[in-house]
Amino acid sequence: MFVDAVSIYVKAGDGGNGSAAFRREKYVPKGGPAGGDGGNGGDIVFEVDEGLNTLMDFRYQRHFKAKRGENGMGKGMHGKNADDYVIPVPPGTTVKDVDTGEVIADLVEHKQRAVIAKAGRGGRGNLKFASPRNPAPEISENGEPGQERNITLELKLMADVGLVGYPSVGKSTLLSTVSQAKPKVAEYHFTTLSPNLGVVETKDHRSFVMADLPGLIEGAHEGVGLGYQFLRHVERTRVIVHVVDMASMEARDPYEDFVTINRELEQYDERLMDRPQVIIASKMDMPEAEENLELFKEQIGEGYQIYPVSSITREGLSEALFAIADLLDEIPKDTTPIEEKDERVVYSFKEEEEPFTITRESDGAFVLSGPKIEKLFKMTDFSRDETVARFSRQLRGMGVDDALRKRGAKDGDTIRLMDFEFEFIE
Repeated sequence: MFVDAVSIYVKAGDGGNGSAAFRREKYVPKGGPAGGDGGNGGDIVFEVDEGLNTLMDFRYQRHFKAKRGENGMGKGMHGKNADDYVIPVPPGTTVKDVDTGEVIADLVEHKQRAVIAKAGRGGRGNLKFASPRNPAPEISENGEPGQERNITLELKLMADVGLVGYPSVGKSTLLSTVSQAKPKVAEYHFTTLSPNLGVVETKDHRSFVMADLPGLIEGAHEGVGLGYQFLRHVERTRVIVHVVDMASMEARDPYEDFVTINRELEQYDERLMDRPQVIIASKMDMPEAEENLELFKEQIGEGYQIYPVSSITREGLSEALFAIADLLDEIPKDTTPIEEKDERVVYSFKEEEEPFTITRESDGAFVLSGPKIEKLFKMTDFSRDETVARFSRQLRGMGVDDALRKRGAKDGDTIRLMDFEFEFIE
């Protein structure tokens, strides 16, 4: 089964907790703090594997979680860092954040990597908090939580040539004739339910990848038929081969077919009209095909390369393949516009502008929320008085106390942060 779009959940590993330990060796007077830092968690990393051509594996596993770092230990020992969770994806995979709609990465080359979710760093042990003022602190940090996000993966085939056209115009037959691909061929619409890839080799030993895309019909860009699901695959192709049925076997006008399909491509993405387009006049072995071809040439005018072919008799195929190969020789491999290349792989792990927000619930409690304050809360070890006092100082430094007073908080009011409640004390 061909799968080219899927939604998954990823979570990078949390950092390990720092240790609050003290040296107690026999011959070490006034031992002092000796708590080591926690290890860093593992990143979620996508890596391109050119041996894959579908997102099928993600259909059965939708949740991916990297390991957390080990906790720090006594004698200043650092916890072990967790390994990155490397997930193979096929070339042509675009990764988007579901919540923001942001493109995180566009992966096209073999072994190309992108960090999709950033791991949390390890918490600091009490060895790091020692100072002349407090030489034996009992302060340590919990590990920073790893980033988690819901993402969508879209696969856009990395084919050099894309075959487009109405259903049953001969695209699959053409691909099966010029390559070793074995697409299903039958005399009914939408025989091809998913793209087929084939490697084509010309007689002068030039080769390229050709994709047979499911048939387009009028309204495809709005979701009519199967076209909308697979229009994304045309974006990657360097040359568009437009297959037109010159036999008019379904009583359609070849010129109208050509205009309609081009209109659908343009309405999906205007840039597709800048791609070189070769017209293959198919089914030339059928009656009336020659007459229809002459009329078609008059209607279309100049500016297009038209190659009459018959996939059954193989007449005209060599000339068409040579022309396509010549075009590909002139076009660079990367068709991504220059302004988009700099944004192809984005590593954006942005903090929210506001460190916290305050809302009020129906029971009168003040609710604190925000990524920065929630991360600070998760990294605090509330089992030790010194770390609790440090957390209070950090909140005060962020301006939480003053903001609560401005919102009307008074002594004894309930303050809620995540699943915990505190009492506001003046």
